Amino acid sequence: MSDLHYGASGVAGQKAVLTWAVHISVGLLVLLWVVPTLGLFISSFRTADQIATSGWWRAPFAAEQVLQLRTAGAAEQVQQGAVNVIEGRLFEEGHDELKVSSWGISSRDIGAFQPGDAAELRDGGTLTLQEDGSYRMESTAPFEGSRGQRVFVTALVPPELTLENYRYMLLDESNVNGMSRAFFNTLTVSIPATVIPILVAAFAAYALAWMEFPGRALLVAVVVGLLVVPLQLALIPLLKLHLGIGIGKGYLGVWLAHTGFGLPLAIYLLRNYMAGLPRDIIENARVDGATEYQIFTRIILPLSFPALASFAIFQFLWTWNDLLVAKVFLIDATGRTTVMTAQIVELMGTRGGNWEILATAAFVSILVPLLVFFFMQKYLVRGLLAGSVK
Repeated sequence: MSDLHYGASGVAGQKAVLTWAVHISVGLLVLLWVVPTLGLFISSFRTADQIATSGWWRAPFAAEQVLQLRTAGAAEQVQQGAVNVIEGRLFEEGHDELKVSSWGISSRDIGAFQPGDAAELRDGGTLTLQEDGSYRMESTAPFEGSRGQRVFVTALVPPELTLENYRYMLLDESNVNGMSRAFFNTLTVSIPATVIPILVAAFAAYALAWMEFPGRALLVAVVVGLLVVPLQLALIPLLKLHLGIGIGKGYLGVWLAHTGFGLPLAIYLLRNYMAGLPRDIIENARVDGATEYQIFTRIILPLSFPALASFAIFQFLWTWNDLLVAKVFLIDATGRTTVMTAQIVELMGTRGGNWEILATAAFVSILVPLLVFFFMQKYLVRGLLAGSVK
């Protein structure tokens, strides 16, 4: 009895350790997924200066930023005795909380002076800048130029979240056509590229699961083998085939490409699920005189809805986030069929380091997959477990 007691305690201890290990692993995976997404979401509301000077986790706190500002131009100068004077404040109204910690008039040394110091200007005269941003320029000779003196100011800037990035992406006339067109182009690609494989794979999965014919086991083995074939191997041959039969680069070509690349997983997933359905239901339907088509449409399809929905989610997420297949089979010279992933790549190439715009565009592109994931995650779990438990 004593040995049995200690043995049971040991097994229970192992189960507790495994449970904790599973919980920790799941927690780490959740963090690895949530943290970048949260960072992208917060960055989409930040300004370019904030992104350049601090990480997204510093968004709720004030941070030092280097601001490039200008004084008033020569038109604002007044003569006070023997000197010409330009006075004003660098910060705009409503920013009274900003305090200058250091400043400079050259990009090579932006922190050369402290508040209250006077800097010698290149064209003669001096510039004095106070902590609150007020300045005074003095010169015995008249000031020239309408742009004013450039000043680099290092100041502690309070946190600021703005909708300007989203306004530019979704409402600005210079960009809205490109992004909105890319959004609908992506829907045009994703929806048919999700529906077509399901229609084809459902029939094939039923035949492999419940119909007896020569070579069925070999076909199942071929489907399993196709799961490990990289799609990159088929891109060039498939593109040559499309060009040879006159499809070219267009929606039809990309639909067929996504269908071909998604069919092995679809057939494997649906076949495993359908094979696990109760055999008595199928046999009773056949005894009652139902045809194979009636069994498939009235019994198998309704019972297989979780597997169908799970694969639809997998396929939709893949086609929505796809760039490689769209680059090969869809891109044209006019950009009328550009999908969102390709549009973001073009945005990176044209706007350089405007990370606030890129973060907003990236979050807009993942918004639909996020909604699909959160509202249909239970089908994802069922799809992952399809056929694993009898």
